[in-house]
Amino acid sequence: MMTSVDADLIRVLADPLRLQIVTLLARETLCTTHLVEETGAKQTNLSNHLKVLREAGLVDTEPCGRYVYYKLRPDVIAQLAGQFADLAASARTAAENKRACP
Repeated sequence: MMTSVDADLIRVLADPLRLQIVTLLARETLCTTHLVEETGAKQTNLSNHLKVLREAGLVDTEPCGRYVYYKLRPDVIAQLAGQFADLAASARTAAENKRACP
């Protein structure tokens, strides 16, 4: 069964811009300037979304001079993917079980 922490991660990733940011960070570590160029979002809006992703534990920051780079935490994504895989495996087994109506 999925926990409330997992539900929170799903809600965080349900936002289209945050999902786009995560997808971009899955390819490479980027700074805010790169993310503004790639997404077309305003810097303040992007910073707010990055804060949500950091607080959810999905991204880490890496200071580099006057810039801050963001990188995805693959372990968190892998854990969430594993829980979905477990859910799918359970659903395959459940398809063979049918509770009788009273």
